Amino acid sequence: MLKRIIQNTDKRCLWKMVYNLGVKGTLSFNRFQRRLKRGEFFPAFHFISVTDDCNLHCQGCWVTGKKKNHRLSPKQLNQIITETKAKGSYFFGILGGEPLLYKSLFDVFREHSDCYFQLFTNGTLLNPSVAEDLRKVANVTPLISFEGDEQIADVRRGGRNVYQRTWEAVENATSAGLFTGVAMSVCKSNLELALSPDFINSLIQKNVAYLWYYIYRPVGENPSVELALSKEEIQQLRQFMVDARSEFDIAIIDAYWDENGNGLCPAASGLSHHINAAGFVEPCPVIQFATDKAGEKPLDELYRNSVFLKELKQEIPRKTSGCIIMEDPAWVVEMAEKQGATDTSGRGNEAERLRNMPKVPSHGSGIPVPEKSWVYRFAKKKAFFGLGAYG
Repeated sequence: MLKRIIQNTDKRCLWKMVYNLGVKGTLSFNRFQRRLKRGEFFPAFHFISVTDDCNLHCQGCWVTGKKKNHRLSPKQLNQIITETKAKGSYFFGILGGEPLLYKSLFDVFREHSDCYFQLFTNGTLLNPSVAEDLRKVANVTPLISFEGDEQIADVRRGGRNVYQRTWEAVENATSAGLFTGVAMSVCKSNLELALSPDFINSLIQKNVAYLWYYIYRPVGENPSVELALSKEEIQQLRQFMVDARSEFDIAIIDAYWDENGNGLCPAASGLSHHINAAGFVEPCPVIQFATDKAGEKPLDELYRNSVFLKELKQEIPRKTSGCIIMEDPAWVVEMAEKQGATDTSGRGNEAERLRNMPKVPSHGSGIPVPEKSWVYRFAKKKAFFGLGAYG
């Protein structure tokens, strides 16, 4: 796997990945751990949604149906990144909507060449010209979403020819020498594809470096709760990932289990938080309540004094090691109302939606499946993206 990545990744992109992500990322995670020991808190990294605009309309998307789409100004985005760097953290997940619709995106990548960015994209706008621009900035890894085969992808994503367009994006990215990832939000309709060795081998043949599995979470205007995995299907997915890490020449990433196979929540651990396109600081992208807004006070002060975020970090682990929004959505509303949190969904009905949403299984239940590979065990325990957040 390493040989394939070294041979097929642009050398400047490879250097930025190794240094900005690997070396500086590990140091930032160590700083995060030291802060926790001192009783201080500032997340190891941020997810930032730069815009609500998107060219698709996916099932279970948290930004659809807003009364008004928002987008961060370049000044706001630069301030968030600058304040985060001041705390020794240099990694950012860039989300949308579709972040490639954000006009100032490449200016931000160039301005912060000392950082590393993971670009969450549906891929439909990742043409050869965009891929070449990403190669030139060198500090970005595109994470391209696959949501199913030819039939399922169009239904899941609310578009046409999405599967073919996604493959074209992968080819454009890897042909440009980018360190490229593929993501899948695993649900009932695409579980067969997620567990397919042929699919994984096809990614390897295209020189994809890593495959990142999420568990589908029913949120947004069209939550499609019926797509949520059962407890048995989640167990099946977990076992498959652990086995696949030893069988395929591609990194298999997850966001939900530690090295011993126990469930966890990155937001409850404080490892990461989400800043939405309106500037609200949320626990994670799918918990759409907040009491604080970036820019109204320094981020360091915000995290130090946020009672809402502190309460969630304390209380969620007492209820579950899985996803609280899936296992007890009404409890999230109770916590938000207790702290006077604002509905940040942009739809104005998030409390009502969660109260009426049925509980569904998450990764917190089931029989633990420990990692077999010492590399993954070490990475989850010690390295950047530790605590099982990415693998």
